[in-house]
Amino acid sequence: MFDFSVVTNNAHLIWEGLLITLYYTVITIAAGLLIGLIVGLMQLSSSRILAFLGRIYVEFFRNIPLLVILLWVYFALPIFLGINITKGWAGFIGLSCYVASFYAEILRAGIQSIDPGQTDAATALGMSYKQRMFRVILPQALRRMIPPLAGQSIIQMKNTTLLSIITVPDLLYQASYISSFTYRPMEIYTAIGAMFLILLVPLTLLARKLEQSGMNVK
Repeated sequence: MFDFSVVTNNAHLIWEGLLITLYYTVITIAAGLLIGLIVGLMQLSSSRILAFLGRIYVEFFRNIPLLVILLWVYFALPIFLGINITKGWAGFIGLSCYVASFYAEILRAGIQSIDPGQTDAATALGMSYKQRMFRVILPQALRRMIPPLAGQSIIQMKNTTLLSIITVPDLLYQASYISSFTYRPMEIYTAIGAMFLILLVPLTLLARKLEQSGMNVK
């Protein structure tokens, strides 16, 4: 039989894990969006070198499993750079670089979906590339990009569970730790699964609503 007192008795550990999960979700999404915007713009650059480097970045991180990236950043990168990288920084770097490759493709596609006439009109008005991009193109593209960006951000929260592999004390790590001394993994992992459902189902419904509204954008 289920004994949920195991969950309530260790609620403080679960709460700490939840806060860490939310923390890494927020900071890696923010960093991923920034990196993704830069890489997305690189791919659209008139410079073949920048466009090539942007494409290499996207293909590199999208085609390597996130688990491998996290382990490589944590164990191999310090050897190559000759510095110590904490598990927190390793998780931040790995998750941010990984999700940035997906954001970059979303941002690139969103920008390319805008009628080229908008760029021509802005150029005719004497706007620089920066002015055209941030005053004309990106504001229009943003509405179309919100649904896929929201969906990818939801996936990113689930990706944070892999931080437990490098012993970052997120929800999954705390669940494993509690199970190790209570010998009641079923109750703990059921509670963790329920918490993800409570957090992600409303966000998923919101993403679907945004997607439907985005489809109506002409």
